[in-house]
Amino acid sequence: MDEILLSDATDQLAALRGGKIGARELLEAALARTDRLDLHINAVVARDAERALAEADAIDAARARGETLGALAGLPMTVKDIFDVEGLPASLGMKGLLARTAHDAEAVARVRKAGAVVWGQTNVPAGSSDLQTFNKLYGVTRNPWDQDRTSGGSSGGSAAAVAAGFTALEIGADIGGSLRIPASYCGVACHKPTWGLVSQRGIPAPPGYVADYDLMVVGPMARSVRDLQLLQTVLAGTAPAPIPAPRDLRVGLWLDEPSFPLDPAVRTVIEAFAARLDGEGAVVEPIGSPVPAGPMIEAYMTLLAAVLGGAYSPAVHGILDLFRAPAKIAKACGAGPFSWAHGLLGSTARHHEWLAANEARARIKAGIASVFEHRAIVLAPVAPTAAPAHNHAGMQLSRKISTSDGRRIRYLDQIDWIVLATLCDLPATVIPIGSAPDGLPVGLQIIGPPGADAATLATASALEVLAGGYRAPPGLG
Repeated sequence: MDEILLSDATDQLAALRGGKIGARELLEAALARTDRLDLHINAVVARDAERALAEADAIDAARARGETLGALAGLPMTVKDIFDVEGLPASLGMKGLLARTAHDAEAVARVRKAGAVVWGQTNVPAGSSDLQTFNKLYGVTRNPWDQDRTSGGSSGGSAAAVAAGFTALEIGADIGGSLRIPASYCGVACHKPTWGLVSQRGIPAPPGYVADYDLMVVGPMARSVRDLQLLQTVLAGTAPAPIPAPRDLRVGLWLDEPSFPLDPAVRTVIEAFAARLDGEGAVVEPIGSPVPAGPMIEAYMTLLAAVLGGAYSPAVHGILDLFRAPAKIAKACGAGPFSWAHGLLGSTARHHEWLAANEARARIKAGIASVFEHRAIVLAPVAPTAAPAHNHAGMQLSRKISTSDGRRIRYLDQIDWIVLATLCDLPATVIPIGSAPDGLPVGLQIIGPPGADAATLATASALEVLAGGYRAPPGLG
């Protein structure tokens, strides 16, 4: 059973349709594998097994009657614990939300309608607001490749569950690399869609809010690009595009950004892959900064802080407002976008301040068009390092992570490379392309022009063949 559980969703669905396995049998196997292996990984934190088994039985009976079933009929899957799932808490890793009851989020409702059997939720950092996955409610999620390393955040439970073979498909969300960074760290694939393409309905918002979160997207995570395409079709109706031959690709390779750190071990893996792509006939041209990095990070951090600040109560805002004057002084004295001052000013931004950041974003988005005039995609790192060691001490602003050449870089530098696609509403697909010398996976961002989700996924499908695709973590195969 482990062999089928480590195959991708497309193969699992073929086995279900072909009668090689039943929906109940596949679900029971997934539950048993999770029981056996998740004790130390801690990816799946809540279950609704009784309901899921009943749904699986109903699908088996409908298939036996010859009924027409949905695209995901009988496939067991889990969902990131920020989405409302009927019968399960969308706790965001916080005890205070455990008692909240809700109907299925729009994305969850879509996969259920397609026949998926949703049986559990995967761990997130508290409030879904860290680059590691740990909280006081459920504890730490560990990387299946090395339990001393983080699985990333905030979709760290999702990535660990997919990598370990507990689920073949996951629904995640990304506002600060929350899909892309965990996928890279755990050696799986994901797609960050164009903003607004997939509904956010059912992600808990402040009471009374109905507007979508700025910058945030909902997207698929899986072990293969064809599975990403399958789930993206269910979530957004995105029809797959023809897969290009590598020789027909013109690619911009973005590795040199003076203000962004990049571990030599990660750079070597990406350069080796780019050389293989070049050898297949693709035109691979190194490019400098697609847009000015400083203004890009500045605008992103202001807009991100404004999103996070939108959830604060009036009382909290009143307290934070007392610190705006010293924050302005600190910023005038050189405090940068990764400072407490910038974060406080962003989270309490006045309307004219938000408008200024939004105007900066609009100018950057207008400038990105020239990047894709003569190339189909941009290839870029996902994060500056492979999965770092767990580090839960202190504030995120004060943490450091180590590179393979002995440097200590800012913890928040993990998000540098993901900002371009997020700020500019660009689709970005991540695939694993190799391993660093310590054996940890390294992922690659495949970034496309605005709205070109189908084309970006199709290109990723072509590159996945060259990269070799998913590999099971040692000891979990």
